[in-house]
Amino acid sequence: MDFDMEAARFKALGDPHRLRALHFLATATPACCQGPDGVCACDLVTHLGLAQPTVSHHMRLLTDAGLVTATRRGRWVHYALSPAGLQDAQATLGLLQGTASARASPAPSPTAQPTPA
Repeated sequence: MDFDMEAARFKALGDPHRLRALHFLATATPACCQGPDGVCACDLVTHLGLAQPTVSHHMRLLTDAGLVTATRRGRWVHYALSPAGLQDAQATLGLLQGTASARASPAPSPTAQPTPA
């Protein structure tokens, strides 16, 4: 496991503006300036109510974390969710959950005698 990458991924998920951006990418309507390569940054600026440089900063962090892909089309960048990045985050949580569950339910002791009924 690449701990540095996983930490960057979860740090990117730890901001409410970035979570809103991910949710918007997942639920964008056809009214948005979207195409096959994602949703236009102009829609994110409007939806998040943040300045364009601030949106660009948040989206760069999501892109660097592998959660979003970015494609430049002319003046604007189009963003889309990265299924692979989201699956990696889910796999990391699954691994941790599986390890925690295994530790929480200890195996029965081989020397323990059954209690008569």
